[in-house]
Amino acid sequence: MSEIFEALRGMGIVPVIKLEKAEWALPLAEALIAGRLPVAEVTFRTKAAAEAIRLIRKNHPSILLGAGTVLTTEQVEAAIEAGAAFAVTPGFNPRIVDFCIARGLPVIPGINSPSQVEQGLERGLTLLKFFPAEASGGVKMLKSLHGPYGEASFVPTGGVELSNLESYLALPFVAAVGGSWMVKEELIFGGKFAEIAELCRAAVGQAAAIRQK
Repeated sequence: MSEIFEALRGMGIVPVIKLEKAEWALPLAEALIAGRLPVAEVTFRTKAAAEAIRLIRKNHPSILLGAGTVLTTEQVEAAIEAGAAFAVTPGFNPRIVDFCIARGLPVIPGINSPSQVEQGLERGLTLLKFFPAEASGGVKMLKSLHGPYGEASFVPTGGVELSNLESYLALPFVAAVGGSWMVKEELIFGGKFAEIAELCRAAVGQAAAIRQK
């Protein structure tokens, strides 16, 4: 987990991706690489997720590749088999989190309450997904959560975009943010991979500028 933590912190942004068709996986991966953002959280919101992860892992092994919206043990197994380097859950389901740990798959569980943070820390998990970030109180809530749990770092996701990126990424206990503004469904569906690459480059540039302040 520590290696993934450092890699995510280095990138600052995690594209959260929904792929209706596995055939879109490779052009999307190439767009991420061209946009200097070689990281992806491919969500299990579609039946194409496992195959998309498999294709990206096989053809672009340098990408830091995670499986998102992991809700079942079957999806954990599918993510492992496909080659995901880590899993992300939207909430804190102890059964799923413990299964990931038992199977040796690094997991970033979703939290938005003190009790959930404590469940993560009790399991030695110090990198947690704050979700849904904006709907759960945004930066103000995140600061409140970090107060008593100084060892925790967070990946805010949900409502994070360019307009509020700095408010999150400027916080020292935010490892990275998750977002889909650079990989919107309509862009993928429309085959606008050059535009995706440009949006990724812009996001990377803004994240770097924020971190350098």
